[in-house]
Parts: sequence; C-alpha cells; structure tokens
Amino acid sequence: MHSRKIDMDLQEFRTILGEALAEGGSQHLLRLTDEEIAVLDPESLDECVAPTPRLTELSAQEREWSYVTALRSLVSREVVEVANVDELDAVLRQAQDAADTPSGVGFDLRITPEVSLALTLRRTASRALVVEQHTSGGVTHAVVYIHSADLYLVERVTAGGLHMFTLAGSAKDAAHVVQLLVDPFDVADKDGRALQLTPQQIADDNVGRLLREAIDSALVVGQIVLLCDAPGPLLTTYATDRALWTVFVEQPNAPKGIEARPVGKSTLNRMIRRLIALPDGPEEK
Repeated sequence: MHSRKIDMDLQEFRTILGEALAEGGSQHLLRLTDEEIAVLDPESLDECVAPTPRLTELSAQEREWSYVTALRSLVSREVVEVANVDELDAVLRQAQDAADTPSGVGFDLRITPEVSLALTLRRTASRALVVEQHTSGGVTHAVVYIHSADLYLVERVTAGGLHMFTLAGSAKDAAHVVQLLVDPFDVADKDGRALQLTPQQIADDNVGRLLREAIDSALVVGQIVLLCDAPGPLLTTYATDRALWTVFVEQPNAPKGIEARPVGKSTLNRMIRRLIALPDGPEEK
C-alpha cells in the first residue's frame, strides 16, 4: 500500500533518541490496534514477534472489513495524513457499497513521526525480550525491543489486540514494565533457598513440594524468553497470593543450569534486567 521511510540514518536516529531519553526515563508514544498495524505495516504481521490476537479471531472477510474501519480511524485521528483524500473517500464509499476493500489502491499515506518511530524500532532490533502473562482472564503479551543501553521500545499487547508503545531509556525502566506483568499483585516478598533441577526432573514433574504447590496455586504465570542470534535463557514465574517463584533455564536443552526459588522484588527486577542488558553493556547488579 505504501512504504515507510525515516529521514535520517538509523544509528543517528537511535543516538538522538537515547540522548532525549537520558533525562526523561521513559516516554509513552501511542496506542494502535491490530487492525491499524495491519494497515500501516502489513509485512510486520509475518516478520514481527508481537502477536495480533484480534486478527486471529476474524474470518478473511471480517478482517478485510476491519482494515477499512481501521484506515478510517487512522485518518480521522490524524495518525496518518492522506494526500489524495478525495480518492480515498471515493474508494471507501465504493467498498461499503460493494462489500469490497481498498487493499489494492496506492494511497499516498504520510505517517506521523511517533508512528514511524514505533514501527521502525520494532522492526530493526537485533534482540528482543518476549513476555507472556497468563491469568484466568487470558494472555497478555509484551515485547522489549533492545537497541542500545539507553534505548528500548516496549510494546504491550492486550488480549483484545491493543498495542501500547513506550520508549524506555534504561534497562531498569524497561524491566519495570515486565515486572508489573509477571507480578501484578506485588507478591514477590523475599528470596528463598534455590533448588537445582535437571531437565529430567522437569519432565517427570519431580520438582519438590514447595515449587509444586506454587505451580498448582499460581494466579499469574509469566514466561520470559530472550530472542537473539544465540538461543537465549528462559525465565518462568509463578505468582501465588503470597509469593513469587522463578524457574530460570540458562540455555535450552542444557543438561543443567535450571534454578528454581522464591524471590523478592529486588532479585526479580535484577533477573529481568540481566535478560534485557546487552552483552557488551554495563553489568546489571
């Protein structure tokens, strides 16, 4: 439908953003729906790791109709500017009358800087931390796109397909968003004794009474995995009504390196920050 471009070198772009965030910590960018992202950046539906849960519930025809509505919403909210607006209006009227869609029309869309920024950063990160929050109410996702030690894009995705984008200026700020997802009831209390487990014990469900009780009574289950060139570690959390347990797997299919324990807030935050931190960045403590 259109192509997205930014007017400066990407590294220069990141440097300027990093300097802007150094003083402000984090900054909310915007909110977009599944359908709006599909209109603005259709290739990202296959190329980005963030889910689009609303679109998966729709039939092909319903999905096309939702794109028409999303485009109208984007224009009315001035998220995008359409230079050939008369042509757009005519096509939308025709689509409404003929149960068709404007998919093949070459609209001249001009995207606001905030939208261009979000869409560009979610496509260009070499590392990403993917988070899932499982509750009785469904699954909520978050993706932390890691660009540099002072530039992170955090994308939170609700079960209904609402995407909320935030810029974070440090691993600490980005980790705070993740921690709120896996410990929404603030039950992480204090550190406990660590249990060393093997993959066979996990497979046999032989994890000890305390961890078994935490798994069985968990109100919130979190899954945090680092996506990068080499297979990254996996952190699973189990939040009950009184404590939070973590199960840390250092490397997929490793014969050892699995550690389970209850943790307090500081330890949980530190574990998340270490997952987010770049390998050549300052060590997180």
